[in-house]
Amino acid sequence: MERTQNNRDNESARRRDNKQIVYGLRPVMEAVESGVQIERVMMQKELGGPLASELRGKLREHDIPFQYVPVEKLAKMTTGNHQGVVALVAAVKYRSFMDLAETLGEKALVVLLDHITDVRNMGAIARTAECTGVSALVVPDHGSAAMNEDAIKTSSGALLRLPVCREQNLKTTINLARQYGFQIVAATEKGAEHYRKVDFTKPTLLIMGNEETGISPELLKMSDVRAKLPIVGEVASLNVSVAAGVFMYEALEQRGSAE
Repeated sequence: MERTQNNRDNESARRRDNKQIVYGLRPVMEAVESGVQIERVMMQKELGGPLASELRGKLREHDIPFQYVPVEKLAKMTTGNHQGVVALVAAVKYRSFMDLAETLGEKALVVLLDHITDVRNMGAIARTAECTGVSALVVPDHGSAAMNEDAIKTSSGALLRLPVCREQNLKTTINLARQYGFQIVAATEKGAEHYRKVDFTKPTLLIMGNEETGISPELLKMSDVRAKLPIVGEVASLNVSVAAGVFMYEALEQRGSAE
């Protein structure tokens, strides 16, 4: 019986290679312990037992987000015995901003995406970021669009080449960036500074906000500069990927890298 269970566990893990998932209590546990980068874990509501409790503890220990979902959702995602848990393997290899910040140069431009939820916007921003020489993207570990195959496709593969930092606390990340000499620029229609008056030759962390609500108030308060794009039409704001592109190309122009 033990050999049969091991075979099932191995089969669950192998299927991850094609579907970017791991399912089953032990395969997910092994994936977490082996350092596989996991986007998030979905667990059956009211999943009990000592192994499930141990898994939840491991997820908290490794800062891996998890959520409870109906068992029907898990069944649709798998072809075998999921045992009440499915892990989505990260298609993108994440970096630590703390480690990355030490290696960035004097003209570093980091783009922080404050809970961008649309996969196509995420991919489009990453594509432009890679084209304009952005140093890294920063995303929160909760409430952000998944870095999945759709996002990678929309980015034309830029998400596989551009450093991406998934951080638990965006306020901590901003404070850390300031310690490394970054100016904090918030892109917002509520800003007072014209975007072309911002000095992007300095090390800059540029914050782009959520598609519906914009930059969260607590992050907006932490900015050194609130920059806006001119709007002359009746529509109040631009799509976030378009706005991000304007800011990134302005930074590229100021740094003398554009041909």
